Amino acid sequence: MANYFIVGASSGIGKQLATQLSEAGHKVFGTFNKTAVSENISNVEYHSMDVLAEVNVDFLPETIDALIYCPGSINLKPFTRIKVADFLSDFDLQVGGAVKVIQAVLPRLKAAEHSSIVLFSTVAVQTGLPFHTQVAASKGAIEGLTKSLAAEFAPKIRVNCIAPSLTDTPLAAMLLNNDQKKDANAERHPLKRIGRTEDIANMAEFLISDKAAWITGQIMHVDGGMSTVKS
Repeated sequence: MANYFIVGASSGIGKQLATQLSEAGHKVFGTFNKTAVSENISNVEYHSMDVLAEVNVDFLPETIDALIYCPGSINLKPFTRIKVADFLSDFDLQVGGAVKVIQAVLPRLKAAEHSSIVLFSTVAVQTGLPFHTQVAASKGAIEGLTKSLAAEFAPKIRVNCIAPSLTDTPLAAMLLNNDQKKDANAERHPLKRIGRTEDIANMAEFLISDKAAWITGQIMHVDGGMSTVKS
């Protein structure tokens, strides 16, 4: 049984991953901020955490086998309507928050025989999409952080990143709040559907497992083919 720490485990991809890991017999320590935990999941212990404030991880055991950082935002606006403060707000949540949590958990990751970190980007970093400048800017920094940390932490800690396309989560609710929007977004993907939380959670579960023991510094594109295939 491994100890896993999921930041943002009360909804969406984080919740799906927590469920899968707990069902596999692992101990999961998850955090929530604004989204309260709606039901108890066996082997999952929840704690409140605001990554924009001081990060306290005293509730964690001395050894953590993997950290998965899920918090993010999807703010799609024309570039001319975005203020510098908007960019900085996203950066604080997605990059600054990740940095603070990684620094806080690092001694516990080093205490494990082998450990890993999984971060999240977006298909919009490698594939230019209109109105995505705000999210792509901070997620681009996440991809740089991934590769730099993978180099610095090797061979003790593996660091990888998942870059999904649009996935059916509460975060994307405004983009998928009717059948017409769901169908239109599905058609944009070569595989003709939007992502499901288990599509992304399955990749995260693989990356923190021994099956991915020779993988680090990678950006894994789980995006229905959008980043590489022209339909």
